[in-house]
Amino acid sequence: MDTAQLEAIRSNPGFFAALDQSGGSTPKALADYGVDADRYSTDDEMFDLVHAMRTRVLTSPVFDGSRVIAAILFQQTMNRSTAGLPTGRYLWERKHVVPFLKVDKGLADEENGVRLMKPIDVLDDLLAQATEHKMFGTKMRSVIEDADEKGIRAIVEQQFDYAARISAADLVPIIEPEVSITSPHKAEAEQLLCEALREHAAQLPADAAVMLKLTIPTEAGLYTDLAEDPRVLRVLALSGGYSRDQACALLAKDPTMTASFSRALLEGLSEQQTDEQFQRTLDASIDEIYSASVAKAAGGRR
Repeated sequence: MDTAQLEAIRSNPGFFAALDQSGGSTPKALADYGVDADRYSTDDEMFDLVHAMRTRVLTSPVFDGSRVIAAILFQQTMNRSTAGLPTGRYLWERKHVVPFLKVDKGLADEENGVRLMKPIDVLDDLLAQATEHKMFGTKMRSVIEDADEKGIRAIVEQQFDYAARISAADLVPIIEPEVSITSPHKAEAEQLLCEALREHAAQLPADAAVMLKLTIPTEAGLYTDLAEDPRVLRVLALSGGYSRDQACALLAKDPTMTASFSRALLEGLSEQQTDEQFQRTLDASIDEIYSASVAKAAGGRR
């Protein structure tokens, strides 16, 4: 584990940029960016276009470690180059931004109010690639649709089981059991999730290092105890379908969470923008998310 990157994750102010749209979410990301589906007819063409979008973000002069702590990458992005360097190396060596890799392979059908991750059959290979490309850690997402205790416990158990394998490969896992913001019992689901996360975190070895990426809770400060656990490097907040303004307003009220936004970060960006317009829009987005992440109550993590 790179000690300089570990210190950045622990201590640097700012937020995580989630640039990990996969095959299923890429068409919408491109459409939001002003790239119509008639521009591509194969997956390769689609991924070329989304890599161009991500490259424009990553190489922007306003995107660097002064406000962006880390970036979460899709496997395709990790395996490509940015400005002549492998993307992970580019992020750390040129931008001082810590790189992570998304490793999940999508969601299973809903059962007991949750959508578990599909089996990650290629996890060992992904972890070897992540190490080769100098990733600091990984991210994996599952979704909670309702307040079903059995389902929520199953989702947390699956996440921590995979996290143990990731930690054994000397990478830091980001555990992401997202609670849907449209859940009919969102607050109750979050209470059940918090209890299950506490139980599993308490069983971690004293020298463990994990992160949590969670929906901004209905009850501000719900995850403070987890954020204060020395084995939990950060508790990250996903935007979850909120607009950037909504997500930032909610996040600013939470004493310990750090933003890890995807769609909300890219909101307002367009392929058709001039470089000046693009930089101005991205700078405003980064500034808003950064401010929400560091504007915490006294005693909260900065």
